[in-house]
Amino acid sequence: MSNKARREDTLIRVFRITGLAILILAGVAGAAPFAYVTNLGNNYNDTNYNGSVAPVVPTPNVAVIDTATNNVTARVPLGGGWPVGVAVNPAGTKVYVVDSPMDVSTVYVIDTATNMVSAKVNIGSSYPSGITFNPAGTRVYVTKQRDNTDISVINTATNTLMAPIIVEPSTHDVAFTPDGKKIYITNFRGNITSIIDAATNKVTANISVGDSPCGIAVTQDGKKIYVLNYDSNTVSVINTATDNVIATVPVGNSPNLVAVTSDGNKVYVANNNTVSVIDTATNNVIATVPVGTSSREIVVSPDGNKVYLGNFYNKSVTVINTETNTVIATVPVGEWPMGIAITPDGKKVYVANAESDNVSVIDTATDTVTATVNAGVYPTNVVIVPLKDSNMTAKSTGATSNVTEDIGVEETNLSSEEINAAELNNSKKNNSESDNGSSSGGNESSKNNSTPGFGLLGSLTCLYSGWKLRKK
Repeated sequence: MSNKARREDTLIRVFRITGLAILILAGVAGAAPFAYVTNLGNNYNDTNYNGSVAPVVPTPNVAVIDTATNNVTARVPLGGGWPVGVAVNPAGTKVYVVDSPMDVSTVYVIDTATNMVSAKVNIGSSYPSGITFNPAGTRVYVTKQRDNTDISVINTATNTLMAPIIVEPSTHDVAFTPDGKKIYITNFRGNITSIIDAATNKVTANISVGDSPCGIAVTQDGKKIYVLNYDSNTVSVINTATDNVIATVPVGNSPNLVAVTSDGNKVYVANNNTVSVIDTATNNVIATVPVGTSSREIVVSPDGNKVYLGNFYNKSVTVINTETNTVIATVPVGEWPMGIAITPDGKKVYVANAESDNVSVIDTATDTVTATVNAGVYPTNVVIVPLKDSNMTAKSTGATSNVTEDIGVEETNLSSEEINAAELNNSKKNNSESDNGSSSGGNESSKNNSTPGFGLLGSLTCLYSGWKLRKK
């Protein structure tokens, strides 16, 4: 073969290989994430938007929704207990679900590649209140209510129990410093926040706060912890360098949910029918926003421009502009909106409507519901699992080390033990009475305005065309 023929053959091969690689990258980058929704099961055939029939699982399960099509693509069966908490690891490869049966609680480990339970961890007889990953994704912490004096710790490499953390009875929420070295846990009955050394899982201090502390959040720089005191109507601000309370901020009635903006400048506290906005520089309330009654979840959009808040008794989601701290939309959804999650690109919000047995999909560009998905009986929790590739960086896939604020914990934040017990004892209507239909205000697929690598592909095309012309 002549040198000229060899060069021609080599260039053609390079062009083909490069083009194939770009097509693969485009497919990976353009793939939509999935929403994982806990529910009590379904005894009916869910009809998807494309006419296919979703799987029937009559026991508690996790419905997997493709956010590109808003179709239920899988159901992951669990045990017989009530799924009360769900968390996804930072890599997006595992989803952990904890249930609350009458006897023994179990943590189910779901492999997101196969959508099958790959492990089960028995955490004993308990009333779990939440489940959380540490920033590194190497440990899972399960907090417990009532008379339980321990926090279960799971090693995610082996999915086995480690030594428990011994605390005061009834723990609720967890926050980690960004470096993962310290853990702050609210103790509802003891009126304290416990500080735990993450290396030893030992309590190093107990800080007195207000009455019935529940929700907790850490600023992005890790310098401050905000603890909501449900029965004191206050927020305790803890300096993480000294572990002292440096401010006590009066807010509205019964604060129980909290979210911090991505820049760390504002803290949004959901009260019974208002949202208090705290300036983290001064620790003063700079705005009070009227909302619906009894919120169950509050989240901040990835760009920090909006806050989405579910109004439990008003069948709506309130949208707050973080620049003006005013309500810019009230979106009608189903009954009893509980879990709320936003896709990593910030384009869609998924709302689990417990009493309506469905999930509302909100388009954040218009703040209107564009789809309603049959998720099963009494859906309560939802997390978004983005597609992950082992060679992608955290930046390219939208991963973050602050698990509690972005992708780690999307759980049902209950305002008090009494509310939790009342709702758990309020039996859901029989599964067989559930609606068979599925409606949509416009079935839309995720679309990319640009294809990754298109510039390179175009350059190669021009190069190849030029070579062919020169050859002629």
